Amino acid sequence: MNEFLAKYLDHFRTALDSVTVTGSQSSYEAALTDLVAQLKKVQAAGGKVMMAGNGGSAAICSHQATDYWKNGNVRATAFNDSSLLTCISNDYSYEEVFSVPVKMFAEKGDLLFCISSSGSSRNILNAAEAGKTTGCRVVTFSGFDGDNPLRGAGDLNFHVKSHSYGAVEIIHLFIIHSILDAFLTTEGIDVFHRNKPLKS
Repeated sequence: MNEFLAKYLDHFRTALDSVTVTGSQSSYEAALTDLVAQLKKVQAAGGKVMMAGNGGSAAICSHQATDYWKNGNVRATAFNDSSLLTCISNDYSYEEVFSVPVKMFAEKGDLLFCISSSGSSRNILNAAEAGKTTGCRVVTFSGFDGDNPLRGAGDLNFHVKSHSYGAVEIIHLFIIHSILDAFLTTEGIDVFHRNKPLKS
């Protein structure tokens, strides 16, 4: 067990260090700064953040959409309602389960987070395409192969160089959480102490 734990922790550290960003920014710091500015614009305009993901990535979407509106005061939603999923899958197809609601609810200037560990889920790729056609700023989060199609589908693309679902999903959650926490810090919130106001 000690050997497994050491290997597991080492893999996670390596995967975290492997995160790369492509698109309109080429460094994690620049991308974080960019997205904080985008969140401020979305908030000021009364826009929203939409999140799409399957399975474990769907859980990330639900968790973070709630945090973004509850803690960040930024309108946010995830398209994970069971009636929505089964209705769109039945009436259209599962490949369109996120793109159809994106087309319905997206407004120009909104942010769309598309999350897929493999970067090859057709419904997530379709969501990214729908986001672009409706004028959203599309941000993708992927892992596994470096040439996965989702990695080139966004205005900003975060990639985790790992083939472990656990590492990729946890690091995606870390990145999305860090975007919100950086935003909260600029709003005068101390995210290291239970989101209390920073002392002046």
